[in-house]
Amino acid sequence: MNETGITEKATALFGVVDGIFDLLIRWGLSPGMASILDEVISMFLLFLLAYLTDLFARVVIHKIVERIARYTTSRWDDIFIEQKVIRYLVHIIPGIIFYIATPVAIRSELWVIVFQRVAQIFIVVAIMRAVHASTKALTEIYSESKDYSDKPIKVIFQIIAVIAYFVGGIAVISIIINKDFTTLFAAMGASMAILLLIFKDSILGFVAGWQLSANDMLRQGDWITVPKYGADGNVEEISLYSVKVRNFDNTITTVPPYSLVSESFQNWRGMQESGGRRVKRSVLIDMSTIKFCTPEMLERFSKIKYLQDYIQNTESEIEQYNRENDVDNSVLVNGRRQTNIGVFRAYLQEYISRHHEVNQEMTHMVRQLQPTERGIPVELYFFIRIKDWVYYESVQSDIFDHVLAIIPQFDLKVFQYPTGVDFPQFYPTEEGQRQ
Repeated sequence: MNETGITEKATALFGVVDGIFDLLIRWGLSPGMASILDEVISMFLLFLLAYLTDLFARVVIHKIVERIARYTTSRWDDIFIEQKVIRYLVHIIPGIIFYIATPVAIRSELWVIVFQRVAQIFIVVAIMRAVHASTKALTEIYSESKDYSDKPIKVIFQIIAVIAYFVGGIAVISIIINKDFTTLFAAMGASMAILLLIFKDSILGFVAGWQLSANDMLRQGDWITVPKYGADGNVEEISLYSVKVRNFDNTITTVPPYSLVSESFQNWRGMQESGGRRVKRSVLIDMSTIKFCTPEMLERFSKIKYLQDYIQNTESEIEQYNRENDVDNSVLVNGRRQTNIGVFRAYLQEYISRHHEVNQEMTHMVRQLQPTERGIPVELYFFIRIKDWVYYESVQSDIFDHVLAIIPQFDLKVFQYPTGVDFPQFYPTEEGQRQ
Protein backbone atom coordinates (compact mmCIF):
# COMPACT_ATOMS: atom_id res chain seq x y z
CA MET A 1 0.00 0.00 0.00
CA ASN A 2 1.43 3.40 -1.01
CA GLU A 3 1.62 6.49 1.15
CA THR A 4 -1.38 8.14 -0.60
CA GLY A 5 -3.64 5.19 0.20
CA ILE A 6 -2.56 5.17 3.84
CA THR A 7 -3.16 8.91 4.06
CA GLU A 8 -6.70 8.55 2.64
CA LYS A 9 -7.55 5.87 5.21
CA ALA A 10 -6.09 7.97 8.01
CA THR A 11 -8.15 10.97 6.79
CA ALA A 12 -11.33 8.90 6.83
CA LEU A 13 -10.48 7.57 10.26
CA PHE A 14 -9.92 11.05 11.65
CA GLY A 15 -12.87 12.64 9.85
CA VAL A 16 -14.57 12.80 13.18
CA VAL A 17 -11.84 15.18 14.39
CA ASP A 18 -13.15 17.96 12.16
CA GLY A 19 -16.44 18.01 14.05
CA ILE A 20 -14.96 17.94 17.55
CA PHE A 21 -14.39 21.70 17.67
CA ASP A 22 -17.95 22.47 16.54
CA LEU A 23 -19.31 19.96 19.02
CA LEU A 24 -17.41 21.58 21.90
CA ILE A 25 -18.68 25.03 20.88
CA ARG A 26 -22.26 23.72 20.89
CA TRP A 27 -21.67 22.39 24.41
CA GLY A 28 -21.06 25.95 25.50
CA LEU A 29 -17.26 26.06 25.69
CA SER A 30 -15.40 29.18 24.69
CA PRO A 31 -13.52 29.07 21.37
CA GLY A 32 -10.15 29.13 23.19
CA MET A 33 -11.03 26.26 25.53
CA ALA A 34 -12.69 24.34 22.69
CA SER A 35 -9.52 24.69 20.59
CA ILE A 36 -7.32 23.33 23.44
CA LEU A 37 -9.65 20.39 24.14
CA ASP A 38 -9.92 19.70 20.43
CA GLU A 39 -6.12 19.46 20.23
CA VAL A 40 -5.91 17.22 23.32
CA ILE A 41 -8.61 14.84 22.06
CA SER A 42 -6.96 14.67 18.63
CA MET A 43 -3.61 13.80 20.24
CA PHE A 44 -5.32 11.13 22.34
CA LEU A 45 -6.91 9.60 19.26
CA LEU A 46 -3.58 9.75 17.44
CA PHE A 47 -1.77 7.88 20.21
CA LEU A 48 -4.69 5.45 20.51
CA LEU A 49 -4.41 4.68 16.80
CA ALA A 50 -0.64 4.12 17.16
CA TYR A 51 -1.20 1.85 20.16
CA LEU A 52 -3.90 -0.19 18.43
CA THR A 53 -1.70 -0.52 15.34
CA ASP A 54 1.25 -1.68 17.48
CA LEU A 55 -1.03 -4.11 19.32
CA PHE A 56 -2.29 -5.49 16.01
CA ALA A 57 1.27 -5.84 14.69
CA ARG A 58 2.50 -7.65 17.80
CA VAL A 59 -0.50 -9.87 18.41
CA VAL A 60 -1.56 -10.68 14.86
CA ILE A 61 1.32 -10.18 12.42
CA HIS A 62 4.05 -11.37 14.80
CA LYS A 63 2.02 -14.39 15.90
CA ILE A 64 1.29 -15.36 12.29
CA VAL A 65 4.97 -15.17 11.35
CA GLU A 66 5.92 -17.08 14.52
CA ARG A 67 3.43 -19.86 13.73
CA ILE A 68 4.66 -20.13 10.14
CA ALA A 69 8.25 -20.42 11.38
CA ARG A 70 7.23 -23.13 13.81
CA TYR A 71 5.88 -25.33 11.01
CA THR A 72 8.96 -25.03 8.79
CA THR A 73 11.79 -27.56 8.98
CA SER A 74 14.58 -24.98 8.78
CA ARG A 75 16.32 -23.74 11.89
CA TRP A 76 17.23 -20.20 10.83
CA ASP A 77 13.69 -18.76 11.04
CA ASP A 78 13.30 -20.11 14.59
CA ILE A 79 16.50 -18.34 15.57
CA PHE A 80 15.24 -15.07 14.07
CA ILE A 81 12.08 -15.43 16.16
CA GLU A 82 14.08 -16.22 19.32
CA GLN A 83 16.28 -13.16 18.82
CA LYS A 84 13.12 -10.97 18.44
CA VAL A 85 14.01 -9.76 14.95
CA ILE A 86 10.37 -9.87 13.77
CA ARG A 87 9.14 -8.18 16.95
CA TYR A 88 11.48 -5.23 16.36
CA LEU A 89 10.49 -5.04 12.69
CA VAL A 90 6.72 -4.89 13.37
CA HIS A 91 7.35 -1.88 15.62
CA ILE A 92 8.09 0.05 12.44
CA ILE A 93 4.42 -0.20 11.36
CA PRO A 94 2.91 1.94 14.17
CA GLY A 95 5.75 4.41 13.66
CA ILE A 96 4.83 4.82 10.01
CA ILE A 97 1.10 5.12 10.81
CA PHE A 98 1.84 7.69 13.52
CA TYR A 99 4.00 9.72 11.11
CA ILE A 100 1.39 9.75 8.32
CA ALA A 101 -1.62 10.41 10.57
CA THR A 102 -0.05 13.26 12.56
CA PRO A 103 -0.77 16.08 10.06
CA VAL A 104 -4.37 14.81 9.74
CA ALA A 105 -5.05 14.64 13.47
CA ILE A 106 -3.06 17.65 14.69
CA ARG A 107 -3.72 21.20 13.54
CA SER A 108 -0.83 22.85 15.36
CA GLU A 109 2.14 23.02 13.02
CA LEU A 110 4.58 22.92 15.96
CA TRP A 111 3.13 19.69 17.35
CA VAL A 112 3.03 18.15 13.88
CA ILE A 113 6.77 18.80 13.47
CA VAL A 114 7.56 17.46 16.96
CA PHE A 115 5.44 14.31 16.62
CA GLN A 116 6.68 13.54 13.13
CA ARG A 117 10.29 13.84 14.22
CA VAL A 118 9.59 11.60 17.21
CA ALA A 119 8.00 9.07 14.82
CA GLN A 120 11.04 9.20 12.54
CA ILE A 121 13.40 8.64 15.49
CA PHE A 122 11.21 5.77 16.67
CA ILE A 123 11.40 4.15 13.23
CA VAL A 124 15.20 4.58 13.06
CA VAL A 125 15.66 3.08 16.53
CA ALA A 126 13.39 0.14 15.65
CA ILE A 127 15.44 -0.51 12.51
CA MET A 128 18.73 -0.35 14.47
CA ARG A 129 17.41 -2.81 17.06
CA ALA A 130 16.20 -5.11 14.29
CA VAL A 131 19.61 -5.00 12.59
CA HIS A 132 21.36 -5.70 15.91
CA ALA A 133 19.04 -8.64 16.61
CA SER A 134 19.62 -9.91 13.06
CA THR A 135 23.39 -9.89 13.56
CA LYS A 136 22.97 -11.91 16.77
CA ALA A 137 20.70 -14.36 14.95
CA LEU A 138 23.13 -14.72 12.04
CA THR A 139 26.00 -15.24 14.48
CA GLU A 140 24.10 -18.11 16.10
CA ILE A 141 23.13 -19.59 12.72
CA TYR A 142 26.69 -19.60 11.39
CA SER A 143 28.08 -20.82 14.72
CA GLU A 144 25.94 -23.93 14.39
CA SER A 145 27.30 -24.57 10.89
CA LYS A 146 30.20 -27.02 10.67
CA ASP A 147 31.90 -24.91 8.01
CA TYR A 148 31.89 -21.71 10.07
CA SER A 149 31.74 -22.89 13.71
CA ASP A 150 35.49 -22.37 14.22
CA LYS A 151 35.65 -19.03 12.36
CA PRO A 152 35.44 -15.63 14.13
CA ILE A 153 31.99 -14.98 12.62
CA LYS A 154 30.91 -12.96 15.63
CA VAL A 155 33.49 -10.28 14.84
CA ILE A 156 32.07 -9.72 11.35
CA PHE A 157 28.48 -9.35 12.52
CA GLN A 158 29.51 -7.15 15.44
CA ILE A 159 31.15 -4.84 12.91
CA ILE A 160 27.86 -4.71 10.96
CA ALA A 161 26.00 -3.87 14.19
CA VAL A 162 28.47 -1.10 15.05
CA ILE A 163 28.13 0.37 11.54
CA ALA A 164 24.31 0.21 11.83
CA TYR A 165 24.37 2.04 15.17
CA PHE A 166 26.81 4.60 13.79
CA VAL A 167 24.65 5.32 10.74
CA GLY A 168 21.50 5.27 12.88
CA GLY A 169 23.05 7.72 15.33
CA ILE A 170 23.82 10.15 12.51
CA ALA A 171 20.26 9.71 11.20
CA VAL A 172 18.80 10.53 14.63
CA ILE A 173 20.99 13.64 14.91
CA SER A 174 19.97 14.77 11.40
CA ILE A 175 16.29 14.38 12.37
CA ILE A 176 16.69 16.34 15.60
CA ILE A 177 18.57 19.26 14.04
CA ASN A 178 16.57 19.03 10.79
CA LYS A 179 19.59 18.63 8.53
CA ASP A 180 19.94 16.45 5.47
CA PHE A 181 21.50 13.09 6.31
CA THR A 182 24.09 13.13 3.51
CA THR A 183 25.10 16.70 4.34
CA LEU A 184 25.53 15.82 7.99
CA PHE A 185 27.43 12.66 7.13
CA ALA A 186 29.82 14.65 4.93
CA ALA A 187 30.28 17.22 7.69
CA MET A 188 31.25 14.42 10.05
CA GLY A 189 34.45 14.03 8.04
CA ALA A 190 35.82 17.10 9.76
CA SER A 191 35.38 15.34 13.10
CA MET A 192 36.87 12.06 11.90
CA ALA A 193 39.89 12.38 14.20
CA ILE A 194 37.59 12.52 17.22
CA LEU A 195 35.58 9.58 15.91
CA LEU A 196 38.73 7.56 15.39
CA LEU A 197 39.70 8.24 18.99
CA ILE A 198 36.24 7.27 20.26
CA PHE A 199 36.05 4.09 18.17
CA LYS A 200 39.75 3.22 18.46
CA ASP A 201 39.16 -0.14 20.16
CA SER A 202 36.43 -1.06 17.68
CA ILE A 203 38.62 -0.19 14.70
CA LEU A 204 41.62 -2.06 16.10
CA GLY A 205 39.37 -5.00 16.95
CA PHE A 206 37.92 -4.98 13.43
CA VAL A 207 41.36 -4.98 11.77
CA ALA A 208 42.70 -7.61 14.16
CA GLY A 209 39.63 -9.81 13.77
CA TRP A 210 39.91 -9.63 10.00
CA GLN A 211 43.60 -10.58 10.11
CA LEU A 212 42.97 -13.43 12.55
CA SER A 213 40.22 -14.76 10.28
CA ALA A 214 41.97 -14.21 6.93
CA ASN A 215 45.22 -15.83 8.09
CA ASP A 216 43.46 -18.58 10.08
CA MET A 217 45.50 -17.63 13.13
CA LEU A 218 42.78 -18.33 15.68
CA ARG A 219 39.63 -20.41 15.88
CA GLN A 220 37.05 -20.99 18.54
CA GLY A 221 38.14 -24.01 20.59
CA ASP A 222 41.87 -23.51 20.00
CA TRP A 223 44.23 -24.00 22.91
CA ILE A 224 46.37 -20.85 23.12
CA THR A 225 49.00 -19.51 25.51
CA VAL A 226 49.47 -15.75 25.95
CA PRO A 227 52.00 -15.27 28.79
CA LYS A 228 51.61 -11.48 28.90
CA TYR A 229 47.94 -11.78 29.88
CA GLY A 230 48.26 -15.00 31.87
CA ALA A 231 46.08 -16.86 29.39
CA ASP A 232 46.57 -20.60 28.98
CA GLY A 233 43.47 -22.47 27.89
CA ASN A 234 40.80 -22.87 25.24
CA VAL A 235 39.27 -20.01 23.24
CA GLU A 236 35.58 -19.78 24.12
CA GLU A 237 34.58 -16.66 22.22
CA ILE A 238 36.06 -14.30 19.64
CA SER A 239 34.37 -10.89 19.57
CA LEU A 240 35.13 -7.44 18.26
CA TYR A 241 36.51 -6.25 21.58
CA SER A 242 38.00 -9.32 23.23
CA VAL A 243 39.03 -12.93 22.90
CA LYS A 244 37.67 -14.91 25.84
CA VAL A 245 39.95 -17.73 27.03
CA ARG A 246 38.93 -20.29 29.65
CA ASN A 247 42.12 -21.26 31.44
CA PHE A 248 42.70 -24.79 32.67
CA ASP A 249 42.00 -23.66 36.25
CA ASN A 250 38.55 -22.55 34.97
CA THR A 251 39.33 -18.85 35.31
CA ILE A 252 38.45 -16.56 32.40
CA THR A 253 41.00 -14.29 30.73
CA THR A 254 40.03 -11.69 28.13
CA VAL A 255 42.67 -10.71 25.60
CA PRO A 256 42.37 -7.74 23.18
CA PRO A 257 42.26 -9.10 19.60
CA TYR A 258 44.82 -6.58 18.31
CA SER A 259 47.37 -7.79 20.88
CA LEU A 260 47.24 -11.25 19.29
CA VAL A 261 48.22 -9.67 15.97
CA SER A 262 50.76 -7.11 17.18
CA GLU A 263 52.40 -9.49 19.67
CA SER A 264 53.21 -13.18 19.74
CA PHE A 265 51.08 -15.95 21.19
CA GLN A 266 51.25 -19.74 21.09
CA ASN A 267 48.51 -21.73 19.38
CA TRP A 268 48.53 -25.47 20.08
CA ARG A 269 46.16 -26.36 17.24
CA GLY A 270 49.00 -27.74 15.12
CA MET A 271 49.87 -30.20 17.87
CA GLN A 272 46.24 -31.21 18.31
CA GLU A 273 45.84 -31.84 14.59
CA SER A 274 49.14 -33.72 14.25
CA GLY A 275 49.81 -37.38 14.95
CA GLY A 276 51.18 -36.87 18.45
CA ARG A 277 52.13 -34.56 21.26
CA ARG A 278 55.83 -33.91 21.70
CA VAL A 279 57.97 -34.94 24.64
CA LYS A 280 61.33 -33.22 24.92
CA ARG A 281 62.92 -33.86 28.30
CA SER A 282 66.41 -34.57 29.57
CA VAL A 283 68.00 -36.47 32.44
CA LEU A 284 71.27 -35.15 33.82
CA ILE A 285 73.99 -37.77 34.13
CA ASP A 286 76.85 -37.33 36.60
CA MET A 287 79.92 -37.17 34.33
CA SER A 288 82.14 -38.79 36.96
CA THR A 289 80.25 -42.07 36.44
CA ILE A 290 80.94 -42.30 32.69
CA LYS A 291 83.49 -44.99 31.78
CA PHE A 292 84.53 -47.60 29.22
CA CYS A 293 82.67 -50.89 29.37
CA THR A 294 84.57 -53.89 30.73
CA PRO A 295 83.90 -57.42 29.42
CA GLU A 296 81.96 -58.11 32.60
CA MET A 297 79.79 -55.06 32.05
CA LEU A 298 79.12 -56.02 28.43
CA GLU A 299 78.19 -59.52 29.49
CA ARG A 300 75.75 -58.09 32.02
CA PHE A 301 74.31 -55.65 29.52
CA SER A 302 73.86 -58.43 26.97
CA LYS A 303 71.25 -60.01 29.20
CA ILE A 304 69.02 -56.97 28.68
CA LYS A 305 66.49 -57.85 25.99
CA TYR A 306 66.71 -54.62 24.00
CA LEU A 307 70.55 -54.67 23.96
CA GLN A 308 71.42 -58.21 22.89
CA ASP A 309 71.69 -57.56 19.18
CA TYR A 310 73.13 -54.07 19.65
CA ILE A 311 76.04 -55.17 21.84
CA GLN A 312 76.85 -58.17 19.68
CA ASN A 313 76.84 -56.18 16.43
CA THR A 314 78.73 -53.24 17.93
CA GLU A 315 81.42 -55.47 19.48
CA SER A 316 81.94 -57.24 16.17
CA GLU A 317 82.29 -53.91 14.39
CA ILE A 318 84.73 -52.59 17.03
CA GLU A 319 86.88 -55.75 17.01
CA GLN A 320 87.12 -55.64 13.23
CA TYR A 321 88.08 -51.97 13.29
CA ASN A 322 90.72 -52.42 15.99
CA ARG A 323 92.15 -55.47 14.24
CA GLU A 324 92.35 -53.73 10.87
CA ASN A 325 94.06 -50.72 12.47
CA ASP A 326 96.44 -52.82 14.61
CA VAL A 327 95.20 -51.22 17.85
CA ASP A 328 97.02 -51.98 21.12
CA ASN A 329 94.14 -52.99 23.40
CA SER A 330 96.30 -52.84 26.52
CA VAL A 331 95.77 -49.07 26.55
CA LEU A 332 92.11 -48.10 26.91
CA VAL A 333 92.38 -44.87 24.95
CA ASN A 334 93.55 -46.72 21.84
CA GLY A 335 91.01 -47.72 19.23
CA ARG A 336 87.30 -47.86 19.73
CA ARG A 337 85.45 -49.06 22.82
CA GLN A 338 81.91 -48.99 24.11
CA THR A 339 80.98 -46.73 27.03
CA ASN A 340 78.26 -47.23 29.59
CA ILE A 341 76.54 -44.00 28.55
CA GLY A 342 76.65 -45.07 24.89
CA VAL A 343 75.00 -48.38 25.75
CA PHE A 344 72.52 -46.49 27.89
CA ARG A 345 71.58 -44.24 24.94
CA ALA A 346 71.21 -47.29 22.71
CA TYR A 347 68.86 -48.85 25.25
CA LEU A 348 66.72 -45.71 25.46
CA GLN A 349 66.53 -45.47 21.67
CA GLU A 350 65.35 -49.05 21.42
CA TYR A 351 62.97 -48.57 24.34
CA ILE A 352 61.08 -45.62 22.82
CA SER A 353 61.20 -47.28 19.38
CA ARG A 354 59.22 -50.20 20.78
CA HIS A 355 56.94 -48.32 23.15
CA HIS A 356 53.31 -48.76 22.08
CA GLU A 357 52.31 -45.20 23.08
CA VAL A 358 55.01 -43.53 20.99
CA ASN A 359 54.11 -42.56 17.41
CA GLN A 360 56.79 -44.38 15.43
CA GLU A 361 55.96 -42.44 12.25
CA MET A 362 57.15 -39.20 13.83
CA THR A 363 60.65 -38.20 14.88
CA HIS A 364 61.95 -40.09 17.93
CA MET A 365 65.54 -40.06 19.10
CA VAL A 366 67.89 -39.98 22.08
CA ARG A 367 70.77 -37.52 22.04
CA GLN A 368 73.42 -35.92 24.20
CA LEU A 369 73.35 -32.17 24.74
CA GLN A 370 76.12 -29.78 25.66
CA PRO A 371 77.71 -30.76 29.01
CA THR A 372 77.06 -28.28 31.81
CA GLU A 373 78.16 -27.76 35.39
CA ARG A 374 75.20 -29.95 36.39
CA GLY A 375 76.27 -32.94 34.30
CA ILE A 376 75.67 -34.16 30.77
CA PRO A 377 72.04 -34.00 29.57
CA VAL A 378 70.67 -37.06 27.77
CA GLU A 379 67.54 -35.89 25.97
CA LEU A 380 64.60 -38.01 24.86
CA TYR A 381 62.68 -36.57 21.93
CA PHE A 382 59.50 -38.33 20.76
CA PHE A 383 55.74 -37.92 20.28
CA ILE A 384 52.98 -39.61 22.25
CA ARG A 385 50.09 -40.75 20.08
CA ILE A 386 47.23 -39.73 22.39
CA LYS A 387 47.22 -35.97 22.94
CA ASP A 388 44.77 -35.72 25.83
CA TRP A 389 46.56 -33.74 28.54
CA VAL A 390 45.93 -36.11 31.46
CA TYR A 391 46.78 -39.22 29.46
CA TYR A 392 49.82 -37.54 27.93
CA GLU A 393 51.24 -36.60 31.33
CA SER A 394 50.59 -40.11 32.64
CA VAL A 395 52.44 -41.81 29.76
CA GLN A 396 55.31 -39.32 29.92
CA SER A 397 55.70 -39.90 33.66
CA ASP A 398 55.67 -43.68 33.22
CA ILE A 399 58.43 -43.49 30.62
CA PHE A 400 60.68 -41.30 32.74
CA ASP A 401 59.95 -43.35 35.86
CA HIS A 402 61.44 -46.27 33.97
CA VAL A 403 64.36 -44.24 32.65
CA LEU A 404 65.35 -42.97 36.10
CA ALA A 405 64.98 -46.41 37.64
CA ILE A 406 67.27 -48.19 35.14
CA ILE A 407 70.11 -45.65 35.16
CA PRO A 408 72.00 -47.42 38.01
CA GLN A 409 71.90 -50.64 35.97
CA PHE A 410 74.39 -49.00 33.60
CA ASP A 411 76.71 -47.92 36.44
CA LEU A 412 75.57 -44.33 35.97
CA LYS A 413 74.19 -41.80 38.42
CA VAL A 414 71.74 -38.98 38.02
CA PHE A 415 73.17 -35.59 38.93
CA GLN A 416 71.49 -33.66 41.71
CA TYR A 417 72.66 -31.03 44.14
CA PRO A 418 73.94 -32.33 47.49
CA THR A 419 71.42 -32.76 50.28
CA GLY A 420 71.80 -33.33 54.02
CA VAL A 421 72.23 -37.09 53.62
CA ASP A 422 75.35 -36.47 51.49
CA PHE A 423 77.19 -34.97 54.49
CA PRO A 424 76.76 -37.44 57.36
CA GLN A 425 79.81 -36.03 59.16
CA PHE A 426 77.85 -32.88 59.90
CA TYR A 427 75.01 -34.85 61.46
CA PRO A 428 76.36 -36.82 64.52
CA THR A 429 74.46 -39.92 65.56
CA GLU A 430 72.78 -40.29 68.93
CA GLU A 431 75.65 -42.56 70.02
CA GLY A 432 78.14 -39.88 69.05
CA GLN A 433 76.23 -37.29 71.03
CA ARG A 434 76.26 -39.53 74.08
CA GLN A 435 80.01 -39.85 73.75
